Amino acid sequence: MLTESAQFALILAFLVAIMQTVIPMIGAARRNPVWMSVAEPAALTQFFLVGFAFAALTHAFVTSDFSLAVVAANSHTDKPMLYKITGVWGNHEGSVLLWVLILTLFGAMAAVFGGNLPATLRARVLAVQGSIGAAFLGFVLFTSNPFTRLANPPLNGQGLNPLLQDPGLAFHPPFLYLGYVGLSMSFSFAVAALIEGRVDAAWGRWVRPWTLAAWLFLTVGIALGSWWAYYELGWGGFWFWDPVENASFMPWLVSAALLHSAIVVEKREALKSWTVLLAILAFGFSMMGTFIVRSGVLTSVHAFATDPARGVFILMILGVFMGGALTLYAARASILESKAVFSVVSRESALVLNNILLAVAAFVVFFGTMWPLVAELFFDRKLTVGAPFFEAAFTPFMVALAVLLPIGALLPWKRARLARAMRPLWPAAVLAVAVGGLVYTIQTGRSMLGPIGAALAAWIFMGAAIDLWQRTGRGGFGTKLARLTRLPRADLGRIFGHGGFGVTIFGIAAMLAWSVEDIRVAQEGETFSVAGYDITLADVRQEPGPNYSAIVADMDIARNGRVIARLQPEKRTYNVSRMPTTEAAIDNGILRDIYVVIGDPQQGGGWAVRTYVKPFANWIWAGAIIMALGGLLSLSDRRYRIAAGSASRRRRPNQVPAE
Repeated sequence: MLTESAQFALILAFLVAIMQTVIPMIGAARRNPVWMSVAEPAALTQFFLVGFAFAALTHAFVTSDFSLAVVAANSHTDKPMLYKITGVWGNHEGSVLLWVLILTLFGAMAAVFGGNLPATLRARVLAVQGSIGAAFLGFVLFTSNPFTRLANPPLNGQGLNPLLQDPGLAFHPPFLYLGYVGLSMSFSFAVAALIEGRVDAAWGRWVRPWTLAAWLFLTVGIALGSWWAYYELGWGGFWFWDPVENASFMPWLVSAALLHSAIVVEKREALKSWTVLLAILAFGFSMMGTFIVRSGVLTSVHAFATDPARGVFILMILGVFMGGALTLYAARASILESKAVFSVVSRESALVLNNILLAVAAFVVFFGTMWPLVAELFFDRKLTVGAPFFEAAFTPFMVALAVLLPIGALLPWKRARLARAMRPLWPAAVLAVAVGGLVYTIQTGRSMLGPIGAALAAWIFMGAAIDLWQRTGRGGFGTKLARLTRLPRADLGRIFGHGGFGVTIFGIAAMLAWSVEDIRVAQEGETFSVAGYDITLADVRQEPGPNYSAIVADMDIARNGRVIARLQPEKRTYNVSRMPTTEAAIDNGILRDIYVVIGDPQQGGGWAVRTYVKPFANWIWAGAIIMALGGLLSLSDRRYRIAAGSASRRRRPNQVPAE
């Protein structure tokens, strides 16, 4: 009965979403407050209905209700409870329902916290959000119904993909979806503003917190996915340029550009046309990611589905929303003209260059991701675009962005003198060159990636520190220190975001430049040396797990004759799927990771063993955490919550914009 009620709730949510789309939009056009007021309760109702359906599906997984096809295909009674719960979104149908739940959550939040918005804009934003909800609820009901019953339920299920039975994958998809779907709010604001016929500073202030929240969640989601790939897949890497990895990275780059562009709209009412276009494209890349994961057009270990019919449905949704939004954008081009004037050397120009670098980098990733599909469709050639292309084509834009960040942050608005802006940055430049030179000297004969990464990281990090100190104004050390504690959180968030970016750059450069890899066959009791560490394969044994059997190795790590760690890598075989997985063991450290993997037994005796020493590996994720913390600090700035609405009411009390 619960399943049927959940199915009925989804049907009701679909009808409510259609109502939320049509009635408030007509009400805004007619300036009818009663019709416009339908938007808020409809958004809340839609969220509660989808929430009920998601809770019912979760209950089915927890109780192992194998009468549901999705539970039978993706769960098993022997699974630990954590993975029974995460199995809800570890499959296509459940993950789409989670996608829709988050979409309706953002709509409900806009209804609850959008009181400062003009009535017509709020109605239109919620109507556009409702139309997206209607499209995806239709996708769930017509192609991806999670509540399909089996005529003859099995006694047990097939189990979840073993690669997904990991804590990192338990939290990675929800955060990633919060980022993907959060960009729908930026899209809704852009389309609503185009219909409204007004894009101004207040609009820039309204759209920034939604974009910032989406970027924050994407940052956390991507970092969790990278961390999982590093320790779970057993190959010692953190990024593979896989199509699905790229699918989340593209909207992250575009949303970062949108954040910076919205600042210019808010402060100077410039770049309005570009900012609206970025808001549309950011959600477009988010939808493209959904298409890549679920259509089967590109092969990936992360893909949820390979059903072309579902891919066509998503492609139709993408075409309707992107085509409609871009057509409206072209039709409203006249209202997006900006009269703001700024010189070539100014903060506006720096932010424009920042946007160009991020946008072009995103399109480089898009081109590399989609080119194999284009080559197969139009040239009948099967191609693979791998890391060498992405690293050669993408890296220069990130290097240029890293050089620009500290300078752009210190340039004043409208007009600036480069020499004056650079004056406080010369110590950072000297330090960056010195750090790069020192690293080059120490690592004689190795890749230039290490020295360049170290120099850029020092430049960005010191630039962020100088920017922070400059914000405290004039005065003595004590006075400036006191002012430091009273800086707006948005300013602190920007400093943290830029500083975290520098830390991540250094972690990536150090790990790629200085990693040491050793692959060998080792006998039990044998000791071998890797990068100054003595590693002993002490023992290999069989151990049972809750729903798998494992080969577990005991490996002692010693330095200068002293054992510093005992690591236990595993090779698991899951009972239901009989699928083997590799569980690396890692001795984490601030300056390095020691990473060991046990492989298969060899015919002549011994075991395949892989050992990696990864310098500064954890700095990659530490930088991501710092960036996310910066986003959280900015998001907590009270000006985001009240200033835009208050300013709007002061400037235009009770005014309904002209159509």
